[in-house]
Amino acid sequence: MRGTDPRVVLGLHRSRHERRLLTAALDLGVTTLDTSTNYLGFRSHQVLARTAGDLLPKFTVSTKVGYFPAADGAVHSLAPTRLTSAVEKAAKDLGREPDMVFLHNPEHSLRKAVPHHRDLLAAACAVLDDAKEKGLCGTWGVASWDPSPLLSLVDVTVPRPSALMVRAGLLVGARTLDAADTLIDAWSLGCGEVWGMSPFGGSTSASVWDRLDPRLFLQDGGRLSRIQAAFRAAYHLPRVDSIAVGTDEPAHLGELVGALAGQVEERTVQEYRKLLRDRSRDQSA
Repeated sequence: MRGTDPRVVLGLHRSRHERRLLTAALDLGVTTLDTSTNYLGFRSHQVLARTAGDLLPKFTVSTKVGYFPAADGAVHSLAPTRLTSAVEKAAKDLGREPDMVFLHNPEHSLRKAVPHHRDLLAAACAVLDDAKEKGLCGTWGVASWDPSPLLSLVDVTVPRPSALMVRAGLLVGARTLDAADTLIDAWSLGCGEVWGMSPFGGSTSASVWDRLDPRLFLQDGGRLSRIQAAFRAAYHLPRVDSIAVGTDEPAHLGELVGALAGQVEERTVQEYRKLLRDRSRDQSA
């Protein structure tokens, strides 16, 4: 059974990587950073080391590998040699070994690899497993925007990750939620090993947050804003222990940390998931 203490992870997707944000995060007790090799135009690691190298030892740092520079912006690859080089470069550019390296959206390449997709996934996971053994990272995991294509590929030939990162929140569809739950069970992931991302579906200013009142999902929602309630409910859709959330504003990060005091009404969450499944079945009928 996974733990019940939620954790906020400062995600650096679309972030300006400003030092003031990192110092504010530490002041708020947010001590985990999540980035990727391709963030900030493939410069995230170098910019972090340059602007906040003295702060990085105070953080647990996770990054991701799988996207590589290309003429049109980026290309995805699970080629073992490219992944190995990416992990080595991440440690060099950060000035330290990352605590966690996620295999970034493996489904992107796996869809094109039939019928050898299981072998490709196993080889990619083996690269990260080997990187951990060599001390190039603390541990490794899988970050998947759409985990559904992975379900039929998980067996004893695929090394088990130590963590899984998936989309979380009220805007995630039934298919993705159910696929995440299946992967969590298949890999027997426990306390602290399941991460969420994109809890607002990309933006807190989207019109959906004016139409939907997420405080319905909390036992004591009256004390929190709609955005705070949506963030707190995201830890149960699916059930995750940490959520990586991006912002450049310390005040917004503080608001999200304050949301952790809310208590989620599990019965309402389960009713909502049933509604999502029923709607999904109706649409596919």
